Amino acid sequence: MKQHEISPGRVLGGNTFYIRPFGAFKAANMSGDIVSLLMPIIAGVAPIVAGAKVEGDDISLLDMDAEKVAPHLANVTGGINGDKLEALLRKLLIQYKNISVEIDGKDVQTLTADLADEVFCGDTQDMFILAFDVIKVNYSGFFKKLGGQFGGVINAVMAKV
Repeated sequence: MKQHEISPGRVLGGNTFYIRPFGAFKAANMSGDIVSLLMPIIAGVAPIVAGAKVEGDDISLLDMDAEKVAPHLANVTGGINGDKLEALLRKLLIQYKNISVEIDGKDVQTLTADLADEVFCGDTQDMFILAFDVIKVNYSGFFKKLGGQFGGVINAVMAKV
C-alpha cells in the first residue's frame, strides 16, 4: 500500500474509519515501540495462534481477525506499562493524522484526541481493534517476512498449543 492510498473503511461502533499508511521513516521509528509491546501480547494470544493462516513455515498473525484477538489483548495488557501503551496508541491513531472517521454518515474528519475520547469512551476495545488494523496496514509485510525467518520456532509453538 502506498502512503497516500487509504484503506477500505472499517466499521467500529457504527463509525467508519479510514487508515492511511505512515511514511517509511515514521513507520521505522515506531517499529521498536510496537515490537516491544507486541512480544508480551503475542505470548498472550498464543492460544488463538492455532487459528492463524499457516503457509509452509510462514504464519501470518496479522491475518487473524482483530475482533477475535481483542478480548485476548485486553487480558494481556494488564502487565504492560500504561503510559507506554497510551503513547503508542496516540502515535498509531492520532499523532500523525493518519486516520479519518465518518460518524453517523456525516462528513469525514481527521481523528483527534478529543474525537477519539468521544468515539471510544466506554468502548476502548474498538480503539485496540483500530490500532491493530493500523499495525496491519503498516507492518504486515514486516511480520510475514519475520515469521518466515523463525518458521521452525513458530511451528514448535503451534505444536505445543
